[in-house]
Amino acid sequence: MKPDRNPAVDLVRAAALIGIAVVNLPFMALPSQALLTLPEAWPDRLAVQGTELLFQAKFFLLFSFVFGWGLEIQSLQARRAGASFARRYSRRLGMLALFGILHALLVFTGDILLLYAVLGLIAWALKGASVRGLLGMAMALVPVAAACLAVIVVVLADAPLPPDHPGLGGSYVETVLARWRDWPPVFVFLVLFQGHLALAAFLVGMAAARTGFFEEGNAAAARLARAVPFLLAAGLIVNLVYVGAGRSEALPVAMAGLASLALGGPLLAAAYLGLILRVARTVRMPAFVVVAGRNTLTCYVLQGVLAGLVLGGYGLGLFGDLGQMTILALSVAIALLSMALVAAWAQRFGQGPLEWLLRRVTLA
Repeated sequence: MKPDRNPAVDLVRAAALIGIAVVNLPFMALPSQALLTLPEAWPDRLAVQGTELLFQAKFFLLFSFVFGWGLEIQSLQARRAGASFARRYSRRLGMLALFGILHALLVFTGDILLLYAVLGLIAWALKGASVRGLLGMAMALVPVAAACLAVIVVVLADAPLPPDHPGLGGSYVETVLARWRDWPPVFVFLVLFQGHLALAAFLVGMAAARTGFFEEGNAAAARLARAVPFLLAAGLIVNLVYVGAGRSEALPVAMAGLASLALGGPLLAAAYLGLILRVARTVRMPAFVVVAGRNTLTCYVLQGVLAGLVLGGYGLGLFGDLGQMTILALSVAIALLSMALVAAWAQRFGQGPLEWLLRRVTLA
């Protein structure tokens, strides 16, 4: 295994940043009631269903995969340095959890950093398993994720509509108070919606690192490349079931539709991974994309900060005023802008500010 300087890894991270922004931004741009039903205008409906089909529960899996891969790389680097990986990693997860709490309250309620810190502890505990064991546990988590997704449908069917509060449309203080009130149920939702699949991706990433997945000529990467057409076809079919049935008023149909995402998400995420590896081998990407892929923590947080400045009542005040197609375009623009800004910073100072702080704490 080689240290994390492979541009393919950075490209996977960069692609994940854009996909995560596409999924997250509607939750910052619209009241919660507006997210529960499909919009009437066909461009907005197309944007919603296109996001559900191609983005939702796919790109966070790529991010999770690389997170697990990084766990193994960090362990190797600690051994090479003669340092205690346990101490380094515990400090890293503690700092990540602190970032997550602050991010959830000050920037975006749907934060994943705290969840990653918690799942990182579980992955750490399972680190002693073999490659076959890691992959077996990951596969076993897929039906568990499907069951949790079905439970979400049942819970939401009986839950009252969320209260209508200012959200990002209010002042910054009102926004923080709304996040404080909303965060506990949102965090529980995130655990049920993506926790099990994220942990599965962690474990697959750990197994991939042990087999040199990102190295030139790796057999597993070659098999993935050959399987891309099948993965794309199967993933699109399963995700069409999710899009078509997930909003059904018939409870059993809606349960089956959302549960299908536990299979459809990983299928398309694997296909995307194979496609990204092919692009990394054949296309020279702009330097800012690669640099941003090495500083994803700062990019991720900056996405929410920029979105708040555009949407919030303390900024341009566009909360609730944009259609879904406009939000889709805005999310891509914000993702690219955050990547360009962080890349410029990192090229000047060596790394993003949050990466610098996380590294300082990790290495003590």
